Amino acid sequence: MKYKINSKKEYHQTMVDVYEMMNKGEHLLTEAELNRLSTMAEAAEKYENDVLHLKPQREPQSIPEMVDLKMFEQKISQTTLAEKLGFSPSKVSEILSGKRKPDVSFLKGIHKLLHIDADFLLTHA
Repeated sequence: MKYKINSKKEYHQTMVDVYEMMNKGEHLLTEAELNRLSTMAEAAEKYENDVLHLKPQREPQSIPEMVDLKMFEQKISQTTLAEKLGFSPSKVSEILSGKRKPDVSFLKGIHKLLHIDADFLLTHA
């Protein structure tokens, strides 16, 4: 099934439909509804990237950049991140500003809390 969004009005209606289906619960959706939901979500993502330009201009190239992106996406402040990781705000600030290298406990914490890919962390550590 092909689904294309051509206007902000269509995008808005698509998002309303997606939320209604998601609120129904995945386990209550038929196979056809799941396929439609997937198709609509892909079309919405394409519209967001191509028309609304919500996709970052470039992918993060360092751990601090990735942490900043994930914090933005999850609406988490540095202070909240520090609290949830069990670190001092100054340690988190130093790591994110590049003044201090991230240690293993920090990397494990952001992997678990922010769902940052382990391969990315190992490659950029």
